[in-house]
Amino acid sequence: MDLDFSASSLAASFLFGVIGLFLFKKGKSESQFDWLIIGIILMIYPMFTKGPLSDWGIGTALCALAYFRPFT
Repeated sequence: MDLDFSASSLAASFLFGVIGLFLFKKGKSESQFDWLIIGIILMIYPMFTKGPLSDWGIGTALCALAYFRPFT
């Protein structure tokens, strides 16, 4: 596994990791399975992406999914 330690990658990992932790805790306390899963994915996905465009794009899409929550 080739890890990317650029400033953009580290910033995206930190920002979306914090948001993921918040969603995980909120989903666990309110028994919202969708927020729980999106929170876990937000905390893990930066380890598997390569490049700033994929880091920020996937993170933004997952945050939008959590915000608009098409499934309840």
